[in-house]
Amino acid sequence: MYCGSCMHDNAMARAMIRAGHDVLLQPVYTPIRTDESDVATDEVFFGGASVYLLQKFPWLGGLPRWSRSWLDNPSLLRWLTRRAASTDAAALGDLTISMLRGTHGNQAAEAQRLLDWLAGSVQPDAVVLSNLLIGGMLPALQDALPRTRRIVMLQGDDIFLDHLKPGHRQEAIDLCTGLSDSVDRFVVHSRFYQDKMAALLRLPMEKFSIQPLSIDTSPYETLEQKDASDLREFHVGYMARLAPEKGFHLLVDAFGHLDTMGLPTPHMHAAGWLGDNNREYFETHRARIAGSAWRDRFTHHGSPSLSEKVALLRRWDVLSVPTVYEEPKGLFVLEALACGIPVVQPDHGAFRELVSSTGGGLLFPPGDTMALAEAIQRLRDNPAESAEFGRTGRQAVLERHGIEQAAESLIRICGD
Repeated sequence: MYCGSCMHDNAMARAMIRAGHDVLLQPVYTPIRTDESDVATDEVFFGGASVYLLQKFPWLGGLPRWSRSWLDNPSLLRWLTRRAASTDAAALGDLTISMLRGTHGNQAAEAQRLLDWLAGSVQPDAVVLSNLLIGGMLPALQDALPRTRRIVMLQGDDIFLDHLKPGHRQEAIDLCTGLSDSVDRFVVHSRFYQDKMAALLRLPMEKFSIQPLSIDTSPYETLEQKDASDLREFHVGYMARLAPEKGFHLLVDAFGHLDTMGLPTPHMHAAGWLGDNNREYFETHRARIAGSAWRDRFTHHGSPSLSEKVALLRRWDVLSVPTVYEEPKGLFVLEALACGIPVVQPDHGAFRELVSSTGGGLLFPPGDTMALAEAIQRLRDNPAESAEFGRTGRQAVLERHGIEQAAESLIRICGD
């Protein structure tokens, strides 16, 4: 799938490289997949197959590295994961604990290989981890490279932890708390997530830096501002993983309400990754649509490339991804606003700060599908207001949420 964290990290690394900094983007578990050209290295550390087998058969860690190095071949990992569904976090408790133990876990040989590479070949001024769950080797890194800054991005760790069984979850949280002594700075994208993670993991607030969520704005900079919508044709888009936690079913519920309001139902569009584990969920709600009066006004666009994504957003009048959980990022909000498209989002997670920062849309009480329908109808009935949300939001994203500003901010954090 196109992973939001991978896309953000890749854009960040590319911007830092363009600014003249010496940066390596190093994949773990699997090669990254983004909707833009990636700048990641070809090698994969903690290859998913190796990590899994070392957990099942710890004695493999005593074998020579060459005997299992083939398991980390990027082509093999891509082949193994080509049809994979989302990982079931609830089944990965023991593996999560082991990874968080770093050089004392079943994957100690892989942790040491990464440490040897960093200390011997790279000798970085700073190491930035994309989440704390891969940070088990941080204490050993602190010992091996005491002058290297250790930065951890927190951007969804809680969601994985919340899917673990209670015993595993608490042990993982305790291990994450223990790792904080080896972290110089935690970086988050919102005050909401700072407060949530500081409380959950018992992290010192003085170690946090808030860096506004950002995107590479270059694909959007030359777009012309959209005109006010033609009221006869109004298009509502959803662009995210087609999964229960992202709230696709809530948007379908809202369209059911719109259908009863006495006006022609808008067009509904859905685009995003559909994993095998969520196919039944999606088909259930597509069947609901097929049995509705507005069935001919629904289009499923699959998982678009970057150029296809921009083209789709430009055809829509509003974007809504009514997530069930408290979203820590919400890149799709910035992407829509960069196209001049207003958003309607639940008033939880990072959305409140994103909408407040950009002035690009409306918030509704989480889970209230009638309120969601009314917000969509408000934008449909008030094209001038909708266009103003789009203009204001687009200007804010281009001025304050560009990846170049975020890259320089991260460089400053790394150098503190």
